[in-house]
Amino acid sequence: MRAQKGFFTNAAVRQGNGRRSLAVTLGDPAGIGPEVVLKALSDREVTQNCDITVIGSRALLHKIYSDLRRCEQQELLADPAGLSIVDVDLSPEIEDGIISGIGNAASGAASFAYMETAIALTLCAQFDAIVTAPIAKSAWKAAGYDYPGQTELLAEKAGIDRFGMLFVARSPHTGWTLRTLLATTHIPLCQVADALTPQLLKRKLDLLVECLQQDFRIEKPRIACAGLNPHSGEQGQLGREEKDWLIPFLEAERQSRPEIILDGPIPPDTMWVKPGQAWFGLRGDYQNPADGYLALYHDQGLIPVKLMAFDRAVNTTIGLPFVRTSPDHGTAFDIAGKGIADATSMKAALQLAAELATQRLAA
Repeated sequence: MRAQKGFFTNAAVRQGNGRRSLAVTLGDPAGIGPEVVLKALSDREVTQNCDITVIGSRALLHKIYSDLRRCEQQELLADPAGLSIVDVDLSPEIEDGIISGIGNAASGAASFAYMETAIALTLCAQFDAIVTAPIAKSAWKAAGYDYPGQTELLAEKAGIDRFGMLFVARSPHTGWTLRTLLATTHIPLCQVADALTPQLLKRKLDLLVECLQQDFRIEKPRIACAGLNPHSGEQGQLGREEKDWLIPFLEAERQSRPEIILDGPIPPDTMWVKPGQAWFGLRGDYQNPADGYLALYHDQGLIPVKLMAFDRAVNTTIGLPFVRTSPDHGTAFDIAGKGIADATSMKAALQLAAELATQRLAA
């Protein structure tokens, strides 16, 4: 992996010795997961410094490979015959029920089985990291698995209750790295204000500080925390959460954490100006962007992330006893099997997983 492609600022980390072992799940087999996996694994720059094992269905992957090769717009694909594959046993009913482009109970059961297998093998120390292709939550539910997403399943199987969804993306324009942690994730917007508490925010802040210092080697990180309400409440006129507890909480954290620089609460409509400038290279000094951004709810963090980095952002679960990354896009059932899916985010997820695993094992 060339140094300039890395996510770390420390060149010594990027050039560390040793190959890391990655488990890569196929995600929902009716979506674009198998396609972006095959495209990503055809790139030697992605695979040269790690050993990759695909967790999925061997026969299904061979069929998808054959179908994609007939597409006029198909890119270079890795031949499954040359891949290391853990063949997950599926019942004939599930295998027969998987239809390209249609997420259903069968595809949900398959993707859940792939995830369970990858987690079990990683917890047994067979892999250093898991990279997950996208799944459909609706398909999981149709198959009888009621989880908000892959993150929650990973946390449950790992036996932890302290975890977070961090989105990481490296700008192709400036090389600056955007890191955004969500305080709340897959809950309805009407429940966000009640879910947010000083205790929750402290756990998320702890995770973000640990990640920035340990995984990214930023000794004194600058962290920006968003407000909840328009104009961060405007002194209680547009909502009282900031005045009642968020501002006092952040001030107390600033006093107790001299090892970080903590900004906020920043009005949500202006917090993303500096990262936007840093991402696109507007204004030479980038206005001192933060090393990490703490968004209070799902869309507050992910709308700007996807606006800037839709094709290259990586979803990273922090707090797990192993590394987990995933491309920051969905199953895209509408284009499954057409050979036009973009594998950039999957490639970034593989590269980041290898780097984070290297960093953790070297600590």
